Amino acid sequence: MDTWTFGWTLALIGMGGTMLVLWLLSLLILLIKKIFPYQPDPSAAKKG
Repeated sequence: MDTWTFGWTLALIGMGGTMLVLWLLSLLILLIKKIFPYQPDPSAAKKG
């Protein structure tokens, strides 16, 4: 394998791996939002 082929392969695998990790993190964030939904504090709305 010459250096150009190795470089392009490494770059594509790196970019693909980054996109995969970002996708997994977004799924994890959605799961956490489902488990712990946001509930606004009622006393905070009365102040001010």
